[in-house]
Amino acid sequence: MNELPLPLTGALPAGEGPGILLVNLGTPEAPTPTALRRYLGEFLWDPRVVEIPRPIWWLILHLFVLSIRPRRSAKAYRKIWTERGSPLRFLTQDLSRALQNALEVRLGGPLTVATAMRYGQPSIRQGLEALRQSGVKSVIVLPLYPQYAAASTGSAFDAVADTLKSWRHIPELHFISDYHADPGYTGALAESIRHYWSVSAKAHYLLFSFHGLPQRSSSQGDPYYDQCQRTARLLAEELGLADTRWKLVFQSRFGAQKWLQPYCVEVLQQLPRQGIREVDVVCPGFAVDCLETLEEIAMTNRDVFLHAGGSDYRYIPALNATPAHAEALVDVILARLRGVR
Repeated sequence: MNELPLPLTGALPAGEGPGILLVNLGTPEAPTPTALRRYLGEFLWDPRVVEIPRPIWWLILHLFVLSIRPRRSAKAYRKIWTERGSPLRFLTQDLSRALQNALEVRLGGPLTVATAMRYGQPSIRQGLEALRQSGVKSVIVLPLYPQYAAASTGSAFDAVADTLKSWRHIPELHFISDYHADPGYTGALAESIRHYWSVSAKAHYLLFSFHGLPQRSSSQGDPYYDQCQRTARLLAEELGLADTRWKLVFQSRFGAQKWLQPYCVEVLQQLPRQGIREVDVVCPGFAVDCLETLEEIAMTNRDVFLHAGGSDYRYIPALNATPAHAEALVDVILARLRGVR
């Protein structure tokens, strides 16, 4: 991919700013079984997400998964749905606007930031088309996945490539594959945790919970596990935590196969037996709050911990659309364009 013609200091020449495509996973249109069936059908049919031979998976998906899971998922989504709709969607849109403002201040000129979802609306195709209509000559694609996984970041790249295959004039392109160890990102997260502790008593133990991934993906060369480990270690160091005060765990398993461990639920069940009854949980792999953080971590897993004998359980929110998050993403973008890792 080509180096973008972007000045890194001083004012941005008129009409020469890149377009930014900010990509998140996606969300159903409504918290209903019908909307969930449509959304899950698209999401779970992606061969990057479920690596099972297509004929076999088609039968499993349509005969079993899409007959049962949409109703259960709709019930979970209703717990977090707001007047603005899906938290993942409106928080990503809010972050997109904050990023655009921060970039324009830093670079001294107007830029266009488009929001896209890998599954659902607005699609990656729609986001790229919006950038093309705005007249940009270069595009920076930033998936909001700090740690690279083929099932998330790799799938976003697939969708970008599929769209651009039909374009006559392909823009200069820069794809940011991860930012798991970027100082701006880890610094913003650490400061967010410190701020949370400044207004709430600090718990005895901190869990860094990342989205799960099948173990076989890691065995086949996916760097996700190692990147999660590095992110957690950097955060623990920035926060000055002893190794006995924190742990990395994985959440959101799907299916019967073995996933990355330790599992968040199992650790939460064990901690009270080890004398740890106060726990804070933060999810460094989620840029904005969504079903997996607001319902699974903040509600369901809280009940698991308290039922196991815990006394105090708190979820520390994602960075969401805060100014610190927008500035961190500006740092990520500019560092990549300078060739700094």
